[in-house]
Amino acid sequence: MFGVLAINLVTAFRISIFEQFLPTGPAPPLDRAVETALTLAVDLKAFALFSLLFGTGLAIQFEHLSANPRRAFLLLRRLVVLLAFGLIHLCLIWNGDILTEYAVAGLIVLPLLFGPRSLLAAGAAAFLGLYLAMQEWPPPGLFPTLASLQRDIQEAHLIYPKGSFVEVLAFRVREIPLIIPLHVYMFPRTIGLFLFGAFVWRSGVLRKPHQMLLFSTAAGCIGVGAALVVAGSTDSIPQTVIGKLATPASTFVLAIGYGAIILAIANTVSGKALLGWAAPLGRMAFTNYLAQSLIFGWVFYGYGLGLFGSIGAAKALVIGLAVYIAQVFFSAWWLSSYRYGPVEWLWRTLMYGTMQPMSLAPSRSI
Repeated sequence: MFGVLAINLVTAFRISIFEQFLPTGPAPPLDRAVETALTLAVDLKAFALFSLLFGTGLAIQFEHLSANPRRAFLLLRRLVVLLAFGLIHLCLIWNGDILTEYAVAGLIVLPLLFGPRSLLAAGAAAFLGLYLAMQEWPPPGLFPTLASLQRDIQEAHLIYPKGSFVEVLAFRVREIPLIIPLHVYMFPRTIGLFLFGAFVWRSGVLRKPHQMLLFSTAAGCIGVGAALVVAGSTDSIPQTVIGKLATPASTFVLAIGYGAIILAIANTVSGKALLGWAAPLGRMAFTNYLAQSLIFGWVFYGYGLGLFGSIGAAKALVIGLAVYIAQVFFSAWWLSSYRYGPVEWLWRTLMYGTMQPMSLAPSRSI
């Protein structure tokens, strides 16, 4: 969650999301260090890990409903509700939304969950292969021209820091056609990682984690991923097909490594104490994700503090850290009295079509 927060904050709320595709001017050393660290170690890796977890969660839900004759309908409705949430978030709150893409990808993955484990593995390999192929042979005419990106960035710096809510909303909606190609490039990877996450769950590795397997997987993937990052960011590496694919391949290799090391640590006695504080935050990930959009929209856009384009990456990250810490405490406080986060409860209620229990307090008999 913090990785996703940090990348969204530094590259999409603080400035235009398209500025990463154009040459940038000099930045203070601390800001440059923060940007470099996030780019190399976090960036798309956090989203890849998020995708893996979403796929695993979908497989767990699928298994949990195995005895329910309405399983397919309930999971379909769960994803349709997510799509509705995503479209509202995309159009009315923040156009950097990921929920819409996840809902559509989930609708594609859902039928494959009824197949054998080998189908999940083959599907994951096929879609991740397609993602890598698109990096070398991108669909012609899909990505916006540099001129259109430059115009959008100029408008963003005029509207986002000073515009009213209506003006910012109108501009966000106008930006959506430029943002869609970014999702198109990532879409095969999202599906592939959903399928891989489901495959990992079906394989039984996460039911009874084997510490040696987890630590060796973490060491291998982080080592290979780091080598790929270096290869993709070093000018001396010839721009061969392998060189061009190093950076995109590193995103999901490192995500697997990050997931393995976190799980390995969490399954030790000391690790549970060390990472236990994050559990409530994760259980309310949906609520916290939407809350971050509302908070950062107010911080950076003209209808709030209007800090868009006026602070560096380091200061933005400090703001993000403060919000993250506040959400850690809020999540723990909320879940001490309630079963679910507010958005999670609404999602569950709409999925099942009946009001779900919310309070942890035992109901009183009348």
